[in-house]
Amino acid sequence: MKTLADLEAIRAKTLENINMRKDDNAVRVVVGMATCGIAAGARPVMLAFMEEIQKRELKHVTVSQTGCIGMCRYEPMVDVIMPGQEKVTYIKVKPEMVPRIVAEHIVNGRPVEEYTIGAAE
Repeated sequence: MKTLADLEAIRAKTLENINMRKDDNAVRVVVGMATCGIAAGARPVMLAFMEEIQKRELKHVTVSQTGCIGMCRYEPMVDVIMPGQEKVTYIKVKPEMVPRIVAEHIVNGRPVEEYTIGAAE
């Protein structure tokens, strides 16, 4: 940071990110990051979601983490929450599954059924 303009640019970018988090129309991707999720590989899954969303320049999608979801045998678990729709829970998620989830569910609105908790039952 060398000038006041640089500081103002950082401020604007930060405010933009904060405002996006408040967006009620945003798609939310929530990754279970308790010790069971991390041990099962949730960290690379979360990074894969962040990279895929950034690569596609999706503006109204937030990625966050949560603690224990309570079903450790299905970790890593990811909830995708689309505005006005029921939450979809993906189980045993691997980083290579992320591009398909983003393309089919987040972009086109069609959950990838074979990756969901309903497919395991």
